[in-house]
Formats: sequence, C-alpha cells, structure tokens
Amino acid sequence: MPEIEQETKLVIITGMSGAGKTVAVQSFEDLGYYCVDNLPPALLPKFLELMRDATNNIRKVALVMDLRGREFFDSLFDALDVLGEQDWLHEHILFLDAKNEELVTRYKETRRSHPLAVGGLPLDGIMQERVIIDELRGRAQRIIDTTNLKPRELREKILKAYTDDKQEIFSVHMVSFGFKYGVPIDADLMFDVRFLPNPHYVTHMQPLTGLNPEVSSYVFKWSDTQKFNEKVLDLLQFMLPQYKKEGKSQLVVAIGCTGGQHRSVAIAEYFAKKLSSNYITHISHRDIDKRKGKSS
Repeated sequence: MPEIEQETKLVIITGMSGAGKTVAVQSFEDLGYYCVDNLPPALLPKFLELMRDATNNIRKVALVMDLRGREFFDSLFDALDVLGEQDWLHEHILFLDAKNEELVTRYKETRRSHPLAVGGLPLDGIMQERVIIDELRGRAQRIIDTTNLKPRELREKILKAYTDDKQEIFSVHMVSFGFKYGVPIDADLMFDVRFLPNPHYVTHMQPLTGLNPEVSSYVFKWSDTQKFNEKVLDLLQFMLPQYKKEGKSQLVVAIGCTGGQHRSVAIAEYFAKKLSSNYITHISHRDIDKRKGKSS
C-alpha cells in the first residue's frame, strides 16, 4: 500500500444525545473537515481503508458517532483500538456533555423523544445513555460541557480549539449579477447600482465588460459612484467584524446592475480588492457572459 507522507487528522464527535453534536459537526465543516454524521462504529475500519487510500487528498475528517447507532456501539471500543495502531493517523475524541436537567429541557423544547426512551420520559433515556457511554467519556481527549453554552458559543469554542494557526475561517464572496436574470438567492447583502451612469450607452463599450480598464474608469469617474463606494465600503467595514463575531463563516455580497456586464462587475471588483487586505475574498461574475455585448 502506498505510503502517505502527510498525517491525517480524525476527530470523533460523540457524547450525550442533545448535547450539541449537530452544531459541532457544522463547525468542523466550516473548518474544512470531511464530515460523516452517524457512522456506525462497525464500519470505522472500512472507512479507515478509504482514508488510507493515497489517491484521495482528504486529510481532515470528522465523524459523528452516537446512540442512533446503538446496535453497533459495543464495537466502537474495538474500532478505537484499531485507530491507535495507525501511525499515519492522528485521532482525537471530542465528547459533548451537559447536565441532566439541561438535556431534559432541550428535549422538551424540541418535543423529541430520547433514542433510548422512545415514548417514555427523557430522563430515563438520559440515565441509560450515561451508563453506556461513561467509558467513552473517559477516553476522550477533549470534553466540552454545553450546559450553559448557546450554539454560537459552542461553535466559537470548537473553532478556537481546532483551527490551524494559519487558518482563516471567515470569508467574503462578492457576486456581480444582472437584475434581468433574477437576484442571487444566496446573497446576504444586496446593492442595486442601476442608478449609476451606464457604459452600455457608450457604443464602443457595449461589447466590453467591467473588467476592462476603460469601462471601469468610466464607471468610477462619476461623483455618485465615488460617494456610493465610500458609503458602502464604510458600511461593510463596520458590519463584517460583527458578522465574524456572530460566528458566520461566509458573507455573500451581491452587486446588481441591469445585465450584470458593466457596472456591477467593476464595482464588485473594487470592493473585493479593498476588502482583501483584511479578509479572504472570493469574486464571481454570474452574468458577465450572458449578453455578449448586446446590451448592459
């Protein structure tokens, strides 16, 4: 079997039902982990074979294992012993816990039944679960008590604990578009720049786009454009740290003009460049090629 030079990270997310595993796995997804929810422990050795395959480039994996797969749970400890024998793998168990009273409250709020007490009292299922997974708790490298944590606070703890030193999570995605083709459904913020002077009405600029220096110069020479850029940039520089603090991993900012070819393209490029010194930025021009110079 080919040798793997780079160590693979494997985080097993487990713990009490209702303690926050859904928030945890979403947090690891934001960190770039390949995530599998509710993997039966008996399938772990086979999954390790797939991870060991040198033809893939998956180097960070997070697996959720809990009592939804309780019929396989006894085999988990054998699987964990197998993990310890893999010198190419760095394994880590994250155990999420909470006080019984808080878990009962969460079950009542969601009106869900505990997996070990379907149709019965949540506390009965919680007590049974503690007995079953007590040994697993003792083998965990990290235990997080979520009793007094809001979902956002749990996410912050996980990101702080598992983020690589040079890894940046929050990013800004600038999208230009044309209103005539519909608005982007995934935009968090949207700005309409159709009020700005339109390069389409300059005949030789019709087939060009906002990526062309002549077109962008035309868009930016107007005082209205300059005031708009100044005010929106000031707004973004205020809002972005707040979104980041709240736990958002990506902000999608959409800039729209009539056809998505001239004005929106130039202005989206401008904001992406301005923000790139402080944030990871991505940019896409959704409709830049749709009109082929026929209009703007």
